[in-house]
Amino acid sequence: MILTILLIMKMKTYIKLKGGNLVEKVRVSLNSVDKVKRFVNLTNKFDCDFDLVSGRYVIDGKSILGIFSLDLSKPIELTINAKDDIDLLQKELEVFLI
Repeated sequence: MILTILLIMKMKTYIKLKGGNLVEKVRVSLNSVDKVKRFVNLTNKFDCDFDLVSGRYVIDGKSILGIFSLDLSKPIELTINAKDDIDLLQKELEVFLI
């Protein structure tokens, strides 16, 4: 798969995949039950993939049970794979970003 780096800003990397999808990787904090519930409700509003990476585990960001299986005391890497404008997603997820 050929990757083209589109933009690197403020430690956030945007990559455009061959199919036209945008991928962004950011670090998030989900250190309370309330934050996890708000995060899951928010991610389920969007038609794109959210993967949470903690160590060697990759969890679907739309799965509340999956998220609770992670160590939530540490920051978690969020990978967003979106076809649409990723700026709207960023704005909505801003409260969780580190």
